[in-house]
Amino acid sequence: MNQLIEIDHLIRMALAEDIRSGDLTTCATVPADARATGALRTRDSGVVAGLDVARRVFALLDPEIHFQARVRDGDPVKRGDVLATVSGPARPILSGERVALNFLRHLSGIATRTRRLKDLTAPHPVRLVDTRKTTPGLRTLEKYAVCVGGGHNHRFGLDDGILIKDNHIAMAGGIAAAVRAARNVAPHTLKVEVEVEDLAGVREALEAGADIILLDNMPPGLLREAVRMVDKRVPLEASGNIGEHNIAEIARTGVDIISVGRLTHSVPVLDIGLDLESSATQSPG
Repeated sequence: MNQLIEIDHLIRMALAEDIRSGDLTTCATVPADARATGALRTRDSGVVAGLDVARRVFALLDPEIHFQARVRDGDPVKRGDVLATVSGPARPILSGERVALNFLRHLSGIATRTRRLKDLTAPHPVRLVDTRKTTPGLRTLEKYAVCVGGGHNHRFGLDDGILIKDNHIAMAGGIAAAVRAARNVAPHTLKVEVEVEDLAGVREALEAGADIILLDNMPPGLLREAVRMVDKRVPLEASGNIGEHNIAEIARTGVDIISVGRLTHSVPVLDIGLDLESSATQSPG
């Protein structure tokens, strides 16, 4: 329920940002009683995500708008496919078009990239996860799109996991000191993950009792060495500068988790458009 309230709040903010005091063009050119039908159609191939968000955009503007999904989130789509049809009062459909498309295009872009990277890791038993490199305010939706694309979520926020990174280590006085400090405050159910940059850091994190070790920006050769050194005693996460160019090679090293910031940042949208036509004759003016 809290997530639904959060998403409604995001949609209302986006509508207020776009419509402001009124849709001048639509009110000037479209009769108040005009009705329209249309199709949300892809102009590229990919994976769709965000249909319920698009539906909610139109519902918040006018509950008379009928939104009928033709596919489901997570479905692969190709150029020209109809994702959904929309029908009802023309003015609110036009006023909500851009906001609905902005959400749908962005989330589908994330799902598409996630699916592409996930496919590149097959057949290796590695988990593809996102990061906190998300658009401010859109984390819930963006992480949802990652799951739609076949990925998994890392931390949602700073309060649901302990990940000791380089700056924490520097301020705490070393890996061992940082892990001890974390253990002093963490409940027994919470795992402690430590980021390291070399094999010496891997050894120190193991000796300190880390539950998970994040291997930051290590080339494949070092990743393989770390996998041999740890020998499945704790999960290993590879991160840093990972994308389509190298994710298959990273997966082959034997790490357990690959985290990719590019799943949510700098993602190209999936090109989707709304084509409308009049569905009824308007009253004479």
